[in-house]
Amino acid sequence: MVLSQYKVLKSFKLFVTPSRNMHLLKKEGYIDGKWVKANNNAVFSVLNPADDSVIAEIPDMNDTDAKNAIEAASKSFQTWKDTTAKERSYILRNWFNLCEKHSGDLAEIITAECGKPLVEAKSEIVYGNSFLEWFADTARHINGEIIPSPWPNKQILLTRQPLGVVSVITPWNFPFAMITRKVGALMAAGCTCVIKPSEDTPLSALAAVSLAEQAGVPKGVINVITSSRKNVNTVGKVLCEHEKVGCISFTGSTVVGKILYSMAATGIKRVALELGGNAPFIVFPSADIEHALDQAMLAKFRNNGQACIGANRFLIHEDVFDKFVNGFKARITQKCVLGPGTKEGVTCGPLVNNAHVKKVADFVNDAISKGAKVLVGGKVAKNLGDNFYESTLLVNVKPDMKLYNEEIFGPVAACLKFKTEEEVLKIANSTRSGLASYVFTKDLGQSFRMSRNLDFGMVAINDGIMSAAEPAFGGIKESGIGREGSKHGAEEYTDIKYTLMSGLDK
Repeated sequence: MVLSQYKVLKSFKLFVTPSRNMHLLKKEGYIDGKWVKANNNAVFSVLNPADDSVIAEIPDMNDTDAKNAIEAASKSFQTWKDTTAKERSYILRNWFNLCEKHSGDLAEIITAECGKPLVEAKSEIVYGNSFLEWFADTARHINGEIIPSPWPNKQILLTRQPLGVVSVITPWNFPFAMITRKVGALMAAGCTCVIKPSEDTPLSALAAVSLAEQAGVPKGVINVITSSRKNVNTVGKVLCEHEKVGCISFTGSTVVGKILYSMAATGIKRVALELGGNAPFIVFPSADIEHALDQAMLAKFRNNGQACIGANRFLIHEDVFDKFVNGFKARITQKCVLGPGTKEGVTCGPLVNNAHVKKVADFVNDAISKGAKVLVGGKVAKNLGDNFYESTLLVNVKPDMKLYNEEIFGPVAACLKFKTEEEVLKIANSTRSGLASYVFTKDLGQSFRMSRNLDFGMVAINDGIMSAAEPAFGGIKESGIGREGSKHGAEEYTDIKYTLMSGLDK
């Protein structure tokens, strides 16, 4: 289940004195190249989900701070947009190099505020850094077009130009990688931004931006405002509706995405939305079952199930259902080690907060009350703390259960049987979500049919991990608009300008 091995820190003492042990820990927002407090000096606490201890108190910014940050980004855009692609590439490469150098420091902060095991946090840094490296190269390849003209004396030019200030609103589950994936792309295109990180995990964003500052990112190009849940609505409104914002880039739940989309509509603003999923994990009789089980562990229990592309419904052909379920149960029992992220050997940390624990528990309890059977787990691990939920495997799952229809976003695997390819396509596509999907088969024709017929933006054949900087990441239906990563990720932050050159015969 573990992607790579690292030396894991063994003590919570790391987070008792964070100023000494986490030197990238920042306790202020970042506006116009300055580390600042909230305009009213308000603060809120960032908690360690493993034990709910306070890591730091940081500014609880409001709509006034948001407006100041947008003004700074707008002013900086006037010069940043005219920097050469080569210069933007150079700065992004510097930022990448510094993040590589400080990967251990960044990982410690992620584990402290997000809860994921340090091994996984370091894997996130590798993943997040890959976007800075990719967009450093992509900056020099955002090209236009020359189109054959229907007129003999005219030439048609299409050029890509940066669209302006981008409001970047990021989630808590990948607090570093979601910053680099968005900000690397928009900077490569020549845009500036205001980042609003999750109130649960703002410290990773602040640490990343402190390294961006050291890398030579000009003041005002990147700004970070931090706020508690109390101010989320007012800050979000400013970030979506301010006249100087050209685009809203958001990763999070579909419910919140719809709210932001409606706000953006008042100004006809561009949106880049990466929203929730309900990913099917489909196993056919021809599949290599042992390989499918290994990949199922990755697809389900990466970040303890708190991933938008995490497998939600395990659809297993009846001929191999028992074999798969028995193997899955054995792997979960052996490999899902629950505990604080700093403890050696732990593979599954706490969920991000107690509200999320209650949501996952409600999904499982609802399923049990309607006939689902628990094979492993199924309850809060109270011996570890209030935010730990056991890795869970359910069978006898039916369509009237919440976890059948909604994204679980936790360490709960729900298994269902199917008989035919037609039946499983109907089940898989019976959702308004359309982000990721997984198929396991050795039948080449079946692989292509499933790729064509699954109503999802991404299809992984015989693999449980699909995220990287190179492919275009994104969903269809209610799972989002636009793509991240690849050259398309940078092009999301550009407008196409049509220039007609006439009079060439004069």
